[in-house]
Amino acid sequence: MHNTRRTLIAVSLSLTLTFVPFLAFAASPQPAKGEHGMVVTAQHLASEVGVEVLKKGGNAVDAAVAVGYALAVVYPTAGNIGGGGFMTIRFKDGRSTFLDFRERAPLAATKTMYLDKDGKPVKGASKS
Repeated sequence: MHNTRRTLIAVSLSLTLTFVPFLAFAASPQPAKGEHGMVVTAQHLASEVGVEVLKKGGNAVDAAVAVGYALAVVYPTAGNIGGGGFMTIRFKDGRSTFLDFRERAPLAATKTMYLDKDGKPVKGASKS
């Protein structure tokens, strides 16, 4: 009787683990497709800003910049302005370029600039 119960639990668990991922996939929305362009962000209003830029003749870089500013307003916890990033740009003629705009510390910055002689943080040193 004890082995039957264990077997039943094991089979039930196996079936659940096998089919639950398929149910989650089936419940997800259909993939979106764009014929002439697409804007995807973490916030729908920022996405709409990017789409409007494209509709008015802007290119993908224009839309990306506009989306960055929009996200700073509607989703400020994402970092946004002042943060860094990367961008690959492909031009109409097939050429491409890569931008690296990661944030950088000032040249005079050091690892210990906000620490006292004992290696402890200096109170108020990092406030503006």
